[in-house]
Amino acid sequence: MYAVIRTYLGTGAKQLFGLLEERKDDIEATLRTVPGLVSYTLLNTGDGGTAITVCIDKAGCDASLKVARDWIQKNTSSIRANPPIVTEGPVIVQIN
Repeated sequence: MYAVIRTYLGTGAKQLFGLLEERKDDIEATLRTVPGLVSYTLLNTGDGGTAITVCIDKAGCDASLKVARDWIQKNTSSIRANPPIVTEGPVIVQIN
């Protein structure tokens, strides 16, 4: 398995996560289209947030990055948020 973590901080991050919370059903439906998706978590930290995606392979995580970027560009044009900090790598242990 492979995971990617996108952390949104700074300018516009709080606004962005407020909107993401309002649109969570749409986000869930969109992310379910990612091939090989194992899990997706969207965490609001109060001043921004983090998205954690786990897929069966790196290709799925790459697809999730594109889906997330496209959704944000399409649905949050009024919010000027900094690009996310992206951390990714092979999963060593995952407990469900």
